[in-house]
Amino acid sequence: MSQSSHTTSYYAASANDKVQRPSLTQDISSDICVIGAGFTGMSSALHLAEQGFSVTVLEGTRIGFGASGRNGGQIVHSYSRDVDFIEKHYGKNTGREMGKMAFEGAKVIRRFVKDYKIDCDLKNGGIFAACNPKQMRDLEGKKNLWQSHGHQDLELLSASDLQNYVGSDRYVGALLDKSGGHFHPLNLVLGEAAAFESLGGVIYEDSKVIAIEEGERAVIRTEHGSVSANYVVVAGNAYLEGLVPKLQAKAMPCGTQVVTTEPLSQAQQDALLPQGQCVEDCNYLLDYYRLSGDG
Repeated sequence: MSQSSHTTSYYAASANDKVQRPSLTQDISSDICVIGAGFTGMSSALHLAEQGFSVTVLEGTRIGFGASGRNGGQIVHSYSRDVDFIEKHYGKNTGREMGKMAFEGAKVIRRFVKDYKIDCDLKNGGIFAACNPKQMRDLEGKKNLWQSHGHQDLELLSASDLQNYVGSDRYVGALLDKSGGHFHPLNLVLGEAAAFESLGGVIYEDSKVIAIEEGERAVIRTEHGSVSANYVVVAGNAYLEGLVPKLQAKAMPCGTQVVTTEPLSQAQQDALLPQGQCVEDCNYLLDYYRLSGDG
C-alpha cells in the first residue's frame, strides 16, 4: 500500500519527526478511539492517556496533515464571536464558562511543551494591530471585556509604543496579549503525538475511517481493520467527508494562505519584529505574520 505524505510546505520540510506510523491492518479493541490526528485529536488523546485510558488514534493520512500542520502558528484567544455575544444570546452562565475556556488553550499548549519537552519554537506574546481609530476603540472594548473574564495579561499600545514591537507605521495602535504567542504548528502536534505514544497510546496513519457502527461498543472501521471502543472522539474537522452526516452542516470550509520568506538576517529580524511577538491586524480579511524559529 502506498504511503501518504505531507503537502510540500516549510513546516513539513522543517518537521522534527518524519517517522511514518503503520496503518491499521487488524481488528483491535481500545477504551477510546480518536478519529483524526490534528490538534483536537492529539490533545484529546494525550489528555485521555494521562488519565489512564487505552486510546487508539486513527489518522487518514499523516499526523497534522490538515490545518493543524500548516497554519499561521499563532496562539489567539477567541471564538468566531466574542464572549459578549455569547452572553447576550445564551446567558451569563454560558458566557462565563465560555470565557474561562477561551483562555485555557494557551495554558494547555504551554503545559504540553513544558511537561513533554516539545521542541516547537514556542515564543510568547501576540499583538492585535489596529489599522484605524474604530478598530482601536474596538480593541479597548476587547481589553475591558476580557479583563472582566479574568484575563489580565493585556496592554494597550499607542502608535508610538507599537514602534517598539513592529517596524511599521501602518497601525494607529494595538493590543498586546502577553499570554498569546506563536510556534511551529506541525512540530507541536508531532510532539503531542510522541508524548501520547510515550504513555502507551497507539497511532495508525493512512487509516481512513470509512464507517462508525454505534452500539454498546462502537466499531470504527477502516479499509483494512477496525477498532472496538467504548467511546469515539470525532476530530476529523474538514476531512470527515460525510462520515458523520449530522456534523456535516456544522462545519464551513475556509482557507488561508501562508508565505514563507528566505531566512532573514538578524538585523532584518530586529528591524521588523524587535521583540519577537506575532502580529495580526483587525481587518475582516486579516493579515498576520511572525518570525519562524530559523528567522
